[in-house]
Amino acid sequence: MIGTVAGASAMYGAMGALGLAQASTYDGRLELSGDPKGTRVLILGAGLAGMTAAYELGRAGYEVKVLEFREKAGGRCWSLRGGDTYTELGGETQEVTFSEGNYINPGPWRIPSDHYAVLDYCKRFGVKLEPFIQVNYNAYLHNPDAFEGKPQRFREISSDFRGHVAELLAKVVDQNALDASVTEADAELLLAALKRYGALNDDMAYTTGEASSAYRGWASPEGGGTTGKPEASEVIPLSEILQSNLWRNLTAGDDLHMQSTIFQPIGGMDKIADAFAREVGEVVTYNAKVTRIRHEGETVTATWIPSDGGDEQTETANYCICTIPFSILSQIDHDFSSRMSGIIDGMYYASSFKCGIEFKRRFWEQDEHIYGGISYTTLPISLISYPSTDFFSDGPAVLLSAYSWGAASYQFNAMSPAERLETVLGYGSQIHAQYRDEFVSGVSVGWHRVPWVLGCYGIWKDRDADYMDATMMDGRTLMAGEHISYLPAWMEGAILSALDAVQRLHTSVTEA
Repeated sequence: MIGTVAGASAMYGAMGALGLAQASTYDGRLELSGDPKGTRVLILGAGLAGMTAAYELGRAGYEVKVLEFREKAGGRCWSLRGGDTYTELGGETQEVTFSEGNYINPGPWRIPSDHYAVLDYCKRFGVKLEPFIQVNYNAYLHNPDAFEGKPQRFREISSDFRGHVAELLAKVVDQNALDASVTEADAELLLAALKRYGALNDDMAYTTGEASSAYRGWASPEGGGTTGKPEASEVIPLSEILQSNLWRNLTAGDDLHMQSTIFQPIGGMDKIADAFAREVGEVVTYNAKVTRIRHEGETVTATWIPSDGGDEQTETANYCICTIPFSILSQIDHDFSSRMSGIIDGMYYASSFKCGIEFKRRFWEQDEHIYGGISYTTLPISLISYPSTDFFSDGPAVLLSAYSWGAASYQFNAMSPAERLETVLGYGSQIHAQYRDEFVSGVSVGWHRVPWVLGCYGIWKDRDADYMDATMMDGRTLMAGEHISYLPAWMEGAILSALDAVQRLHTSVTEA
């Protein structure tokens, strides 16, 4: 909205202030010098922040222990595949029946090329990556209240919007309305640039014809022989595009973190978590629910119970790095300072919803020639993401068939899994008529119902006032995680937060 009203520079500045458009500050691998002298560190949580801390502290010679609530590492870095089960808050259990090799990533699903820390750990641990296709000009933009509810190709809306805007600017330049800021020579070059950029004709107009069709596609494509002459496609009027609101997603690939090349681990995002777990080794105790945190003198103790209901146990260390989301930590008995407790209690978590559906065949490729990328819609499902791997295969495949935020995600969270699936199928059928005929099975995750986080990512009420205090050592504990970063919701933010905590902890130990 800011970009629409005030332009790209204002939008980028606002996104930077919100922590949504910044490149990673990762400046290379940690080299911790100095003897930790047998210092024992307790890490709470085996998400990417906790595993990063465990790995780096272990390399530096610390005695490390990790307590993890779940049966596996990774936290929100998570994949669901055939044979898995997932029980959400409220007791509903879903059984995933996807075919072998198919999966859905309920949490992180892509790695921007400017997230240097994640990429470096993948390289270090041998996690194989492949391109993730963010923008596909052959995908759809859809609004049920525009164009009689028919999906429009991304390239058509993009080319027409760009062409009309270029024509308007060309008219301004031609009328010498930019004399104050553009020289005569630059104005001539600008007109030439606008002609090419907007596919304008010799009269500097964006109209139905060869130039526009070369961008937006032909009504009858170029061919060979006697029937090879193409037929130009009809340009959509600017007013119709503006009223449709489909222009809102044209810049989806322009965000700093969405610019190509984007990556994904081959076989699912949890390949990263698995690699960390392999490198960290036996220091992690899984199925350990932390119930109490206490500081006494130069030690910190965490009390926990096994998930199978066994006896209460304790772990004591010289220091603690706590990566438990504040949405959960606020419910744990602890003795943090009143200042830290207020920050923990004051953070709320964004709502998000994802649904993965397996279909009998890749109809989006076979029928509609869409290979990877994302279709966007104003329907509550928000988008449909097509797999960026196994192109042209014949077997079943999984679509990310919904990825919703805000009010729409709350509505999905309030439904049963069966109701969500039926609703997503209904919405998706408005974009792809093949949905119901090709449907096999599906699984959904509403993040406010995920027991180990109760939300998607942390949101600060007053970052300026609270953030730095949250990073400070409280007793013998440092906080880490995506919520202690300016890259919220990203794996990069979690890792950078952990690296910063490790460095500061090591400084305290070695200087002491």
